[in-house]
Amino acid sequence: MLWSDPKNEPPKDMRDAQAMIRRLTLVLALAMLVVVYVLGVGHF
Repeated sequence: MLWSDPKNEPPKDMRDAQAMIRRLTLVLALAMLVVVYVLGVGHF
């Protein structure tokens, strides 16, 4: 691979979308954990 080869990266908007989806997935996972915890504790 030569130093002059173009970088094999997706366009900026694609990288931004991937980062947003990654953050959204993390938030959804945390929200699900909180909901499961609240429902589990709420029964006792």
